[in-house]
Amino acid sequence: MSLTPISAGFIPLVDAAPLIVAKELGFAEEEGLALSLVQAPSWSTLRDQLAFGHIQAAHMLSPVPVASHMGLMNGLPKLQVLSVLSMNGNVIGVSPTMAGLLEVRGYQFDFSDAKAAALAVASLPKPLRIGVPFLLSMHAELVSLWLNSVGLSAGTDFQIHAVPPPLMAQAIKNGDLDVFCVGEPWGSFTVDTADGTLILPGAAIWTAAPEKVLATRVDWSEQNEDTALRLIRALWRAGQWLDLPSKQLALAEVLARKDYVGVNSDLIDRALTGRLVVNGAGDTKHHENFLRFHNEGATFPWQSQAEWIADRLKARLGKTAQGENAEILGIFRSDLYRVALRQLGTPMPLTNSKIEGSLSAKTEVRAVSGSLSLGQNRFFDGQTFDPQR
Repeated sequence: MSLTPISAGFIPLVDAAPLIVAKELGFAEEEGLALSLVQAPSWSTLRDQLAFGHIQAAHMLSPVPVASHMGLMNGLPKLQVLSVLSMNGNVIGVSPTMAGLLEVRGYQFDFSDAKAAALAVASLPKPLRIGVPFLLSMHAELVSLWLNSVGLSAGTDFQIHAVPPPLMAQAIKNGDLDVFCVGEPWGSFTVDTADGTLILPGAAIWTAAPEKVLATRVDWSEQNEDTALRLIRALWRAGQWLDLPSKQLALAEVLARKDYVGVNSDLIDRALTGRLVVNGAGDTKHHENFLRFHNEGATFPWQSQAEWIADRLKARLGKTAQGENAEILGIFRSDLYRVALRQLGTPMPLTNSKIEGSLSAKTEVRAVSGSLSLGQNRFFDGQTFDPQR
């Protein structure tokens, strides 16, 4: 059988696993795709590789495609989302100096209470220098939402700096940052090599944050719809495999390879199990909802997710962020996702949008066929986002 070649880019992170597994375990080949993977050193490089057509698809930060429709990409071609690749998976940590100040002030480092952690960080000397992998990222949105909740203002009380994930530990070691928010395994790497201290998982801020997505250029998916549908199916199957607990050990070994993430498999296993070493003393904390690839509707590209991201970008960046609501709705391609997975009998929600932050526990929802349960979807401050309001 002749295979259709397709090239996809990724950053060396644990949540690049769906693309890696789709290639390594043959899910892409089963869909008639010859999938080649290209590692990029930074998010700006990966964005440009996709925008200029050097690759056809990418493991991408969820806000980037939305930003491309809002005048925030310096005239680069518009991108769209075919499916969600992962939920959550980020950690927030502090430098050794800041950890020492928090300890002196009696902070308990419980790794679950986002409000208490925000208040503790708010007591630190300002302005705080905060590292995130890219300015247009879920990291930046969650950190801003988190610190704004206790009265801190960007620019005055904290400054966000872009640092590629593999370089976050060195930035902490050099004393260039006070706080960092990064995807695994680079938070754990910072603990092990730069004496950083993890204080919170991103999932403690929003339990259902769409972290990475499968992104393509709008014109490419229009011209290659059949290939796009096959790629969606291959990654859906990869995600299904990924959320099987019995596969974690084998997965950690694959991801640890130099051509993928390139760190010790123990660091990768921490993210996959949600059992994280949080400081140099070896203390561990467990978070049940740390990283999700597939279960509980994690891969569905909800249009309400795109609207939440657009709303946050406008709030954070003001008049520099534009975009019509109708266009924003079309960025997360729930229509293509439905077409791709219909032949597999995959249960689909009746609607393409939902109230974000409204589910306090796993909940069964009405589906087109079969039954569908969605996982917990809560913001730490109890707020909700209703696209219809």
